Amino acid sequence: MKIALGCDHGGLNLKAEIASYLKSQNIEFKDFGTYTEESCDYADIALPVAEAVVAKEFDFGILICGTGIGIGIAANKVPGIRAALCSDTFSAHATREHNDANILTMGERVVGKGLAIDIVKAFLGAEFEGDRHVRRLEKITKIEEKYRNNK
Repeated sequence: MKIALGCDHGGLNLKAEIASYLKSQNIEFKDFGTYTEESCDYADIALPVAEAVVAKEFDFGILICGTGIGIGIAANKVPGIRAALCSDTFSAHATREHNDANILTMGERVVGKGLAIDIVKAFLGAEFEGDRHVRRLEKITKIEEKYRNNK
């Protein structure tokens, strides 16, 4: 399993905790930044992570900002990305099982490090159930295609 990991300045500390956890589990990852507390724009991190996940260079992405909201909105602009903001373990495994989410977003100002690690475990440990959920994802893909073709 390969993970694309990124954050803006508001998620720097939580990203470090998640990177440490991934290392401890021998899960391969690439850190897309940011690397300092200097203010930066979450879209500048979300885009390369989302593009790498869509290109199948990585199995999943994990993105962190202050709330997890902005970075997720930016990632979801890339067709094929299903970034899900999770602040609890139930949502983390359910979004993988039902939505085939490929990027997990979290907020450092919202989720403590212990819970964040549990959320990552739940997200990475769950599998897409397929079945009735495939039809729903196909409808999402059609929405993306409609607006991609109407430029």
